[in-house]
Amino acid sequence: MTPPRHSPALQEWRSLLERALAEDIGSGDVTSKLTIPESLQGTAVIEARQDLIVCGLEVAREVFAAVDPTLRFEAIASDGECVRPGTILARIAGSMRSILAAERTALNFLQRLSGVATLTQKYVDQIAGTSTKLVDTRKTLPGWRALDKYAVATGGGTNHRIGLYDGILIKDNHIAAAGSLARAVQAAKTGAPKHLRVQVEVESLEQAQIALEAGADSLLLDNQTPESLTAICKALRDRIELEASGGVTLANIRAIAETGVHRISVGALTHSAPAVDIALEIALDTRPA
Repeated sequence: MTPPRHSPALQEWRSLLERALAEDIGSGDVTSKLTIPESLQGTAVIEARQDLIVCGLEVAREVFAAVDPTLRFEAIASDGECVRPGTILARIAGSMRSILAAERTALNFLQRLSGVATLTQKYVDQIAGTSTKLVDTRKTLPGWRALDKYAVATGGGTNHRIGLYDGILIKDNHIAAAGSLARAVQAAKTGAPKHLRVQVEVESLEQAQIALEAGADSLLLDNQTPESLTAICKALRDRIELEASGGVTLANIRAIAETGVHRISVGALTHSAPAVDIALEIALDTRPA
């Protein structure tokens, strides 16, 4: 697998981490305070319980550090690594109260991000051998976009625009508000910064040709059948970038890729990825002094 891009900078998700810890720990971990001696030190391991693509170890490290800077976190696996059940992903040592206070939040991040990476790789595997790229969408959990898109990249996918500010995508509602497809494209081309390409959502070969003639740089072919995609690709593939979207599943993505589209966008990568099974286990030699 291609190594994932660098984890997003801490400042991009620090507030998310802080909110996650605040909602879970609140005024303190009552159970651990009542059952575990304050002085008890020990170790714990984080392990995979299923086949998965690892993602989020640096986030987990920051969770434990935020709870207790004296905790020692050692990553055993690496983001982007495909692991089997029972694989140790990380080891943590230090105050047992602190380890258990951070446990759930750290696992929530790891399970979510590894789930996105794992699902992404399944889609990537389905189109292996074609020239089509898999891209993500803006259908991310609020506040999680930087991490969700990192997880997609970790799973072998390609990131689309991050938000409304770094890409132009004219959709049906823009066209309706502008008055016509051609008018919307022409307005965007006239005012767009030079570094931003204009992509247009179309629903037929006729609309695709209108968008192309109006100056569009890329077309988003929304909810088209493989037959329709094949026809549009045959007519326009060499003239403009074509991206298929809508109703894409693991069962049909191969057929869509074989129509000749350059990219396929899948919202399910981030809005429907199931959390994977990852657990934290206390080492057996951890005992009160």
